[in-house]
Amino acid sequence: MLRYGIIREKEPREIVLLRGKGCFYKKCTFCDYHLDACSDDDANVALNSDVLKQVTGSYGDLEVINSGSFHELGERTLELIRETAREKGIGVLHFEAHYLVRNLIPKLREFFSGMELRLKVGLESFDENLREGYLKKGMPGVSPEEVARYFQEANFLVGVKGQTLEMMQRDVELGLRYFRRIALNVMCDNTTPVKPDQGVIDIFTREIYPKYKDDPRIDILLHNTDFTVGTPT
Repeated sequence: MLRYGIIREKEPREIVLLRGKGCFYKKCTFCDYHLDACSDDDANVALNSDVLKQVTGSYGDLEVINSGSFHELGERTLELIRETAREKGIGVLHFEAHYLVRNLIPKLREFFSGMELRLKVGLESFDENLREGYLKKGMPGVSPEEVARYFQEANFLVGVKGQTLEMMQRDVELGLRYFRRIALNVMCDNTTPVKPDQGVIDIFTREIYPKYKDDPRIDILLHNTDFTVGTPT
């Protein structure tokens, strides 16, 4: 498992994949990311401390990801992140969170007072039938405007059954309209029943990827380790 990396293109930043107690939601049908978890806070703090020691602050920008939302990292790990950011002169921090815990964001901003926080949500798609009926994200009836009130960045999933070119194109266009930055994640095979649809992926790589691959506001992950962290497949 690679837990420290550097994203060198478009918006250069360091990135760490930390471990917490795991996602509280665990209902997304396509995701087994929550398996990277441990109920032993002491063990998590020890692991996360070792990972954070690799941070140099070279870009003044650090993205923190974990298998769930930021609050599941625990207070001691959040303190380690704050200490690391202060010591290394990091002014920008990125965290992930499920929309359902948006009410915890103000407290996080207060905890990291003096630093710019950019929150990323796993939105997956603006198509509600796909997002809720198939992917089970737990965000029924939520408008783009509501999500953008709390989050500055968003993840979108591409390459699953039922997606069309029009749906993917709309997701990109609305994503750029409402968020500072978006990431397009191509579905990779994992332990869940949801499998990559190669036909949809072919449409994406032929029609969407060439148009947006150089857009400085879009990260495109063709593989789940393109951010230089995770488990190589």
